This record gives sequence, C-alpha cells and structure tokens, in this order.
Amino acid sequence: MTLPSKTPTTRYRTSNPYETRFGFSRAVRKGPHIFVAGTTSTDPVTGNVLYPKSAYDQTMQIFREIIKAIESLGGTKDDVVRMRIYVANADSEDGQKAGDAFKEVFGTVGPAATMIFGMKLMNPDMKIEIEADAVVL
Repeated sequence: MTLPSKTPTTRYRTSNPYETRFGFSRAVRKGPHIFVAGTTSTDPVTGNVLYPKSAYDQTMQIFREIIKAIESLGGTKDDVVRMRIYVANADSEDGQKAGDAFKEVFGTVGPAATMIFGMKLMNPDMKIEIEADAVVL
C-alpha cells in the first residue's frame, strides 16, 4: 500500500523586523494555497512606518509587498481570492482611500474582501493592515 505524499510547505520571509521578532513568515504556500500574513507599510530595513500621513500610500505599499510575496511563491495578483483590510481609524476617510487603492490594484481581479474599521495596530502611525489569500491552479 502506498501512502499519499505529504504536501510540501514553502515559506517566504522578508527582513521585516516584526517577522524576526515574532517568528512568523510573510507568506506560506501549501499546495495551491498561498496565505499572506497581515502586512503593513513598514520599511524592512529600519522598521519605520512608511507614509504615516497617507492611508492611500500605505495601502499601495502594502499591495506591492503582498504581490511580491505571492509572486515569490509562484502566484500572481490574479490568483488572489480573498483580502481582509483592517483600518485603524473608525472614520471612513482612511477606508475610502484604502478602497480607492484596492480598486486601482485589484479591481479587475475582484477578490472577496472585508474591511474592518477601528483596529488598534502595532504602531500608531500604521493606518492600514491587509491579509491576502491566493489559490494557484
């Protein structure tokens, strides 16, 4: 009797100080599934928050990091099927800016998405944090 082989797990790590500090991977691929951890607009060298005054620019930076992680694991932005967008401020202005960036980058992909307001993030300069899931077939 032959047992099925174990599906390998591949991890993508960056020099982001939070990954080192807490021991997690930026993204993990298991079979066709890619899971991207909560991503913020953090400079991987200094650990400083990039664009502390702009939810739109933070979101665009986050999307660049998410797409880079997915591509490093063999996927593309077209493989993204779900996103969770966490907005620190409970007001809708930052959410609107994040939504504008979402439509600009992922509008043609159309993944399922949730936006949650009023989250306390790791650093008060962080306006947005985003998780993504992709399926590569």
